[in-house]
Amino acid sequence: MKLLIADDDRALSLLLSTRLRAKGWTVDVAHDAMQALMFAMRSSPDAIMLDIAMPGGTGIDALKKLKMSAKTTQIPVVVLSGSIEPKDEPNVLALGAAAFMRKPPDVDALNELLLKLVGAPSAV
Repeated sequence: MKLLIADDDRALSLLLSTRLRAKGWTVDVAHDAMQALMFAMRSSPDAIMLDIAMPGGTGIDALKKLKMSAKTTQIPVVVLSGSIEPKDEPNVLALGAAAFMRKPPDVDALNELLLKLVGAPSAV
């Protein structure tokens, strides 16, 4: 299962990619919105984790573009945010995100969510 993590927080990206690789994911990491879009178009991941606030365009802009492209529209996107704005969650869900999680996410809960979204069996 292929996962794209798009987050400009390099420490968090490294932590998440290391922990999720240990759970069986193949992980690509992008550190800005444009790089995330290029990776998604090129590698067609099974799921995408997308930070809201990144350089090179916002995660919201990237989400809109992902959901407008026939190549990426069906890829489930989990939006991550360190903000506590109550409006963020309904806004990203309305734009087509599959889920919204606060940063830093619990890796086990995130893994279970990703497995559910891609239709993979959960680990025992």
